[in-house]
Amino acid sequence: MKTGMIAALAGLTVTGMASASFVGYVVTSANVSNSGQNLTVYTVAARFNGATDTLLNAFNLGSTSGAGALSGFWHKDNDEFSSGVLTQSGGSWNPTLTGSATANRPYDSYLTIGGQAAATNTSTADPSWNTGGNTSAAGWNRPDLPNNGTLGWFNSSPPTLQGRVGNSPGLPTTDVRVAQFVLSANDSVARTYHLEVGYNNGVAGSAVQFGTGSFSLPAPGAVAVLGLAGLAGRRRR
Repeated sequence: MKTGMIAALAGLTVTGMASASFVGYVVTSANVSNSGQNLTVYTVAARFNGATDTLLNAFNLGSTSGAGALSGFWHKDNDEFSSGVLTQSGGSWNPTLTGSATANRPYDSYLTIGGQAAATNTSTADPSWNTGGNTSAAGWNRPDLPNNGTLGWFNSSPPTLQGRVGNSPGLPTTDVRVAQFVLSANDSVARTYHLEVGYNNGVAGSAVQFGTGSFSLPAPGAVAVLGLAGLAGRRRR
């Protein structure tokens, strides 16, 4: 498994606010094969430095390397189109539709606020997906990413603490899973994405802070300073 970290400029302060605790994004990758296809699976996690930091939502996901980075993903979920078959022509980003933990999840592209892709996942798409002719109420039931730079998803049941550090199986206790992207092993498209997050300390009613950063698939071999953490008080777009 390969790991690359997109570091943030931590410790920035805003008057009257504590130092930011969003550190940046971490990308790990693994090569697998399924249905005769050689694939690379990328896990993207948000890293924090607080023991109870809890991710609430992710938003303004968009490509900073061109429209080519918005397609080419493999899905193997149980949405109406793909029915558990590995495909690039259909599928969903909805983690509740992924299906089997062994036959589907390791090969499916999905988005999440912590936890794992399963029927009990409480991540939900926000209205930013209902664009480009896609007017479905479940706008993330598509294989590609709309080219609007505002895509978001959130934990629809924050009391579950699904987005808290340590609650993403298979990841370090500092990390919260936000995405799994599955690409062809020989994919050579430049893929860099911008993403912002909202989080708090896991206590109901506590102040929400915001952080922003970028990540690449594949992640660069060296640490790159591409993010800004702790934009406290920034309004969600």
